Amino acid sequence: MNILGISAYYHDSAAALVRDGDIVAAAQEERFTRKKHDASFPGHAIAYCLKEAGITLTDVDYAVFYDKPLIKFERLLETYLAYAPGGFHSFLSAMPVWLKEKLYLKSVLKKELAVLGNCKKADLPPLLFTEHHQAHAASAFFPSPFDKAAVMCLDGVGEWATSSVWLGEGNELRPLWEIDFPHSLGLLYSAFTYYTGFKVNSGEYKLMGLAPYGEPKYADVILDNLIDLKEDGTFRLNMDYFDYATGLTMTNGRFDDLFGGPPRKPESRITQREMDLAASIQRVTEEIVLRLGRTVHEETGMEYLCLAGGVALNCVANGRLLREGPFKDIWIQPAAGDAGGALGAALCVWHEYLDKPRQAHGRDKMKGSYLGPRFSDAEITAYLDSVGAVYRRLEDEELMPRLAELLDQGYVIGWMQGRMEFGPRALGGRSILGDPRNSEMQSVMNLKIKYRESFRPFAPSVLAEKVGDYFELDRKSPYMLLVAPVKKELRIPMSKEQQQLFGIDKLKVPRSKLPAITHVDYSARVQTVHEETNPRYYRLLKAFEARTGCPVLVNTSFNVRGEPIVCTPEDAYRCFMRTEMDYLVIEQYLLAKTDQPAWDKNDDWQDEFELD
Repeated sequence: MNILGISAYYHDSAAALVRDGDIVAAAQEERFTRKKHDASFPGHAIAYCLKEAGITLTDVDYAVFYDKPLIKFERLLETYLAYAPGGFHSFLSAMPVWLKEKLYLKSVLKKELAVLGNCKKADLPPLLFTEHHQAHAASAFFPSPFDKAAVMCLDGVGEWATSSVWLGEGNELRPLWEIDFPHSLGLLYSAFTYYTGFKVNSGEYKLMGLAPYGEPKYADVILDNLIDLKEDGTFRLNMDYFDYATGLTMTNGRFDDLFGGPPRKPESRITQREMDLAASIQRVTEEIVLRLGRTVHEETGMEYLCLAGGVALNCVANGRLLREGPFKDIWIQPAAGDAGGALGAALCVWHEYLDKPRQAHGRDKMKGSYLGPRFSDAEITAYLDSVGAVYRRLEDEELMPRLAELLDQGYVIGWMQGRMEFGPRALGGRSILGDPRNSEMQSVMNLKIKYRESFRPFAPSVLAEKVGDYFELDRKSPYMLLVAPVKKELRIPMSKEQQQLFGIDKLKVPRSKLPAITHVDYSARVQTVHEETNPRYYRLLKAFEARTGCPVLVNTSFNVRGEPIVCTPEDAYRCFMRTEMDYLVIEQYLLAKTDQPAWDKNDDWQDEFELD
């Protein structure tokens, strides 16, 4: 039985295909359209899922959408009435699209699917709808390695819920309680994303990365004025300071007065104030997550916890919850945001609507999150030949030692192999790689290859069996969703003069023997690499270890700022040629930048991608 899950029309549209409970394919629309966080109908993603499954749309038994638009419309109307006459302009701008399209989403979806499938609406599969947080919870629990677990979903807002708690057992998910809009941890964090000059629904990870450069000096201001946080982790926001419920911005003048000025203008200089604000909201977020975790454990008695929703991408909070929380283990859906809702909705239909059994075997069912397209030799060479690219084809026995040598020499390598990752993280399918021991690697990658802010940290990929030798982490972290401290014996102590440094000046001080992946607070966002899920990436790490004694690589996503992660050989080659990357690997093919034909100097990535 084939079930097609769809998420769309808010941000990060995606499609997923589940066959008899097995996850066959999943991908975000942005990877095909090259428009970051694309919210449009995921026609390309659906077409890919069908192709991967070897079926047509008429072979699908059920299609399911990850949201219930009528309940969301009810929330919008009730919110505008509650705040009337405030928000009238926002009401006028929101209503036309609802009255034209979103209220009739079932018809819109059927029309889009019929065009995509080149069939009549009558031939389409039945169309079902899950609730937003139900889809999140299903994406967290059903693919997890646990037979029984508590489930916590934290995001901006679904229909009404912004935080929800569930109990998962076997093939059942039982809702326990929720916190409703406008009281939202996700929107609180996004308010600070906006206020510090980053893009909402895009720049939250920048705020998290900026936090270690600051001091949490505003944490008490937040707790005293913006949020009433209870001991059990539940909370209410003081909406006098926010404009998102009915307005067109996240915060208002009272918020500005509280924090000493207007929001930072995007792309302007980041000051110590922004760093301290980032540190403060990060501290408050971690405290809320920890309190909620303790409460959920106390109420359910569960030893295991599953997480989804956009807040579950806050890997610093996840790391603290794992280390300091009461759970034996936690599992986080790698596509924790709205994209993962497509997968959760499909799994909901299989396990709950159709009441199909589920068995946990101690290993998750995400297949390493390598659920996107891969490309054949013929497809790769056809493209490379079409642009006159110069390449060599090498078998792994020769390729891996050669790559290890290049990395050891300080070169930066674009790495595209296997199936594309599902979710926001590059996990060794579409990655840019470097030597973590190189003290210049972070600045080179940020400024010359990614073209992004200098403060942004890079993550390490480490052989799974060696993770405990380098990081204070005693378990798997295959999806790069846990931050852990670097081992004390690898750290480089700071001098008294260095300890007096503030802000970005901290960046210039090497923190460990792996300086390129050690953040200023001695932490790292760890990815463990496993032979069973990504054998070629594992072999590359083994080759690098054999040459250098170091089983760790710098791993960042294969894209420039504002660009979605590359999908195709064409995407990879174009990104390679537009940047100062030294080498490119596409499956067995190795390309050196110095060998390539001249690239059009006017083909600038900044003309194509909007800065995120």
